[in-house]
Amino acid sequence: MFTALLDTCVLWPSLQRDVLLSLAAEGLYRPAWNSVILAELDYEQVAKLTRRGVARGDAGHRAAHLIEQMRQAFDDAEITGWEGLEGTYGLPDPDDEHVVAAAVVAGAGAIITLNTKDFPGTLLPFGLETLRPAEFAANTVSLDPHRALRAIGTIAGRTGTQGPARTVTELLDILVRRYGFDDAVDQLRSIQ
Repeated sequence: MFTALLDTCVLWPSLQRDVLLSLAAEGLYRPAWNSVILAELDYEQVAKLTRRGVARGDAGHRAAHLIEQMRQAFDDAEITGWEGLEGTYGLPDPDDEHVVAAAVVAGAGAIITLNTKDFPGTLLPFGLETLRPAEFAANTVSLDPHRALRAIGTIAGRTGTQGPARTVTELLDILVRRYGFDDAVDQLRSIQ
């Protein structure tokens, strides 16, 4: 099964994270991350919730709960043993070395990130590429559009607990407007 390392920046927008992880839950790929990515996600979630008016303590509990849910749902996603490779790739930002190191140990074929410029292809090990989330979603949806649509339906079934309830069609519209998932959504609409 194809493995994709999910960078922090693609995990903290809630709907984008839900889509990427729901596609994985449908068995369309195996997600991977490391402890540093989860720590960064925890920090970003707390900051986002605090900006939205959630008390810092409650925001911390909610972020910790999210991380725990991710660990439980994808118990093989957290990669260990990458530390020895950190610092060996010569990336423009040394703070990104842990991402490539974890991807290599995971046997990932791609790093899913919004920061593709931070991972120049000439510095990545052979067979590892960077993809933006919209491009990755389109590739993943094309594997089995029916299972991908089921993943979106699962998300629609969960909405309304912390925000307004959404239909599948509304979620698809949001994915296009907010995240540029045009190609993936076009594939899903063709079978809807």
